[in-house]
Amino acid sequence: MSDTQKFLEELKADVAGNVLPFWMKYAVDAENGGFHGAVTNDLQVLDDVPRSAVLCGRILWTFSAAHRILGGKEYLEMARRAFDYLTGVFWDPEYGGLYWDVNARGQPVFDRKHHYAQAFGLYGLSEFCRVAKEPQSLKLAQSLFELLEMHGFDPKHGGYIEGSSRKWETLADMRLSEIDLDCRKSMNTNLHILEAYTNLLRVWDDPRPKAQHKALIETFLDRIVDPARGHFRLFFDDAWNPLSTVVSYGHDIEGSWLLWEAAGVQGDAALSERVREAAVRMAEAVLREALEPNGGIAYEGGPLGPVNSEKIWWAQAEAMVGFHNAFQLSGRSEFADAARGVWEFIRDRMIDRENGEWFKRLSRDGKPDPGHYKIGPWDCPYHSARACFEMMARLGEKK
Repeated sequence: MSDTQKFLEELKADVAGNVLPFWMKYAVDAENGGFHGAVTNDLQVLDDVPRSAVLCGRILWTFSAAHRILGGKEYLEMARRAFDYLTGVFWDPEYGGLYWDVNARGQPVFDRKHHYAQAFGLYGLSEFCRVAKEPQSLKLAQSLFELLEMHGFDPKHGGYIEGSSRKWETLADMRLSEIDLDCRKSMNTNLHILEAYTNLLRVWDDPRPKAQHKALIETFLDRIVDPARGHFRLFFDDAWNPLSTVVSYGHDIEGSWLLWEAAGVQGDAALSERVREAAVRMAEAVLREALEPNGGIAYEGGPLGPVNSEKIWWAQAEAMVGFHNAFQLSGRSEFADAARGVWEFIRDRMIDRENGEWFKRLSRDGKPDPGHYKIGPWDCPYHSARACFEMMARLGEKK
C-alpha cells in the first residue's frame, strides 16, 4: 500500500469508524428531542447546558455531507433529525431566523439573531438540500440569505455586521463569545457567511447571491487579509479599521482554503488568481510561525509570533486541509509534508482511543484538557469530519 493510500484509509477509518458513530451514539437526545447540550470527555450528559443553533447547523451539514459522500441511510436519518430540530425549536416563527440557543425543552434561552448562527443554519440547510432534495430546506436557506442581506450587509463599506436582536434591531453587545471583542465586524462572522454563501450557490444559481458572494471575497482580499503579514485581521469597526493585533493561526489556514473554494464557485479567472496568491501567502505564514516540531500548529499569535501553543482540535483539522490546499496551488512539497504531519499529530495525540471522537483541546505538552466538552455549544463534528472528507477528495476519492 502506498503512503497516499495509507493516508486515505486512515482518514476514512476515522470519519466512518470514529467521528460519525460517536455523534450518532452520544449526541442524540431520545427523551427531549434533538441533541444534548453538552457531553463531557468521560461521556457524562449535561443537559443544563443550552443547545446552540450553531451546533445544530453544523450537525446538519456534517451528516448531510456524510450521506452525500459515504452513502448510508443512517447518515441521512441523522441529518433529518438535525433539520427537524433546527427548523422546529430554533426557528423564530414570528420574526424569522434562528435563535442563538434553547434549553432542553426547546424554549429560547438567548433569542438574539447573531449572524454567525444564521450562517451555519444556511450552511447546513443548503447541504441538506443537496442530498434530500427537500424544497423547504432551500426555501429556508433563501430566507436566511434575505435576512442577512437585509439586516447584516453594510452597503457603504461592504461585508456584514456581527448580529441583531430577535426583532432584527441593533445589538447592545455584538460579541460572538466571551473571548471576542465587542465590535461591529469580525473576520470570523464574515468568513462563515462566505462559507455558507459558497454552499448556497451550489443549490441556488442566482445572480444576486453570486454578486454578494463575490463582493465578500473581494472584501476579504482588500480589507481582512493583511498583505504585509499574510494573516487575517480579526476585529474591525464599520469602516474596516482593525481593532486588534491578535493572530488566529487556525482561522488563517482555514480561511486560505475556504477562500479558494469560494473563488472556484465564482468561476472568475482574475479573482481566482488573486485568491491563489493570498491563500499561498497565508499558508506560508502559518507554516513559518505556527507549525511545531510535533506536527501540530499553535493556536494564537501576536506581532512577534506565537503566544498560545495549545492545540485546539478545529485548528489542527483545518491546518491539514489548508496546507494540502497550498500544496495543490503551489506544488511545494513542504506544504504536503506539513499536511501529513498535522494528520499524524491528530492520529497519534488528538483521537480519543478510549471514549471516541477527538479530544477538543490539548495543552502545549500534549495532555488532554479533562474539563473541555466532547459535545458542546461550540464542540462539533463539522471540522473533523469535513477535514477527512476534504482530504479524501483531494487524495483521490470522489467528493
